[in-house]
Amino acid sequence: MRLMPLVSSFLVLSLSGPAFAQEWIEFVSRDDRFTCNFPTQPKIADTIYKSEYGANLPARVYSAAQGQSRYSLTVVDYGQAQRLHAERAKACGVSGETCGGTASRIGNETFWWMDVRGAIVYASWQFMQRDAKLTHYAWDFVDLIEGHQLQLTNNADKSRTFASIYMHENKLYIMEGTVPAGYPEPGFFQQSLGWIDENGAGIRYQSIYTNGFPAPPRAGRGRGQGPGTAAPDAGRGQGGQVR
Repeated sequence: MRLMPLVSSFLVLSLSGPAFAQEWIEFVSRDDRFTCNFPTQPKIADTIYKSEYGANLPARVYSAAQGQSRYSLTVVDYGQAQRLHAERAKACGVSGETCGGTASRIGNETFWWMDVRGAIVYASWQFMQRDAKLTHYAWDFVDLIEGHQLQLTNNADKSRTFASIYMHENKLYIMEGTVPAGYPEPGFFQQSLGWIDENGAGIRYQSIYTNGFPAPPRAGRGRGQGPGTAAPDAGRGQGGQVR
């Protein structure tokens, strides 16, 4: 499907979802440069995401529900990490007394990149701290943008959570789909994530994209843009699932 020109920041396109009682939609955000399937138009809320090293990063949560099933996509702007850590270091003063010593001040000022490089691992670790049994944890990719996948069974009600975490152009994308015990996994949601550029065109790479390193050449058009010129398996992630 070719992306249509956007009149506003967000575009909702109707899609028919097989085996679903209601029609799903393909949601497109130019603000956060992604496409994703939701059961209804998602609610959007601005929030703050506290990074591993204490930076309060701007974030936005897109969420929707279908019966007892819940779906969310959180986008965290790690592009602000260097500035925020520099401001924290400046607030410490020369001696670093207000931040626990000079070492803390230097750490705030110079190790912001650790927050960025470790963002996927830290987000994965947050899921592991839940009152749930981790049943699957794997490296993954979507349109050759690398990330992690997790599956958990919640101890309280045996519902299952399927999480996917990726990072592109210093933005962290945290997908979370939770379904009641006995329900099918939320694959229609989890496998729908795609990225767009500033013009709304889908993005797909020729080789693995790792955030923080030079981007590889692009290969045709990514998800939502119809067939590209990438190799047949270029959009496949862990376990051969179509991405």
